[in-house]
Amino acid sequence: MKILKAEFIKSGTKASHWPELDWPEIAVAGKSNVGKSSMINCLVERKKLVKTSGTPGHTQTINFFNVNDCLSLVDLPGYGFAKVAKSERATWGAMINGYLSSRPQLLGLVVIMDIRRGVDEDDMQLIHACANLGIQPILVFTKADKFSRNQQFKRRQEISKEIGEAADSLLIFSAKNGQGREELWDRIQQLTQIEDPGAK
Repeated sequence: MKILKAEFIKSGTKASHWPELDWPEIAVAGKSNVGKSSMINCLVERKKLVKTSGTPGHTQTINFFNVNDCLSLVDLPGYGFAKVAKSERATWGAMINGYLSSRPQLLGLVVIMDIRRGVDEDDMQLIHACANLGIQPILVFTKADKFSRNQQFKRRQEISKEIGEAADSLLIFSAKNGQGREELWDRIQQLTQIEDPGAK
């Protein structure tokens, strides 16, 4: 995907804050510190569009980004950070659930997980929520640069068996070297029917 434009639109915690746009949305979710911001920056080929932080729980709002004036990428707050107060985790959960259940233009949810750690209960709850809400999950396993290609293949087979998903539906990604970037854009384009300006 050729990126001609990538810019921040706005942040919000409730529906009245969210932008009213006609184009499709793809959201990105994952555990705190799993690399969501780095993945979005890699996707849009910008180093600092989304602020990255080594501190889990850094993203506390839903952040909307405009890509090529035809798609919104939406960065959701991370989940599963044990040191955050239960009340704050509950607030984040309500915010995410409110967004997922009330955005008709939301067509897909990129669920990003660490390939070294695989899929845990929090991840599976989110994947199942997608099915219940009619949202297409895209399962992405990041930090692939930590493994050789053979190790990546083996790990993907293991995860496939664990969660009962076809191995070729699991995307392997690295924000460091761009592995999986085009494959992920292919999935997003299939869902949203947006055109690649570089293909014209």
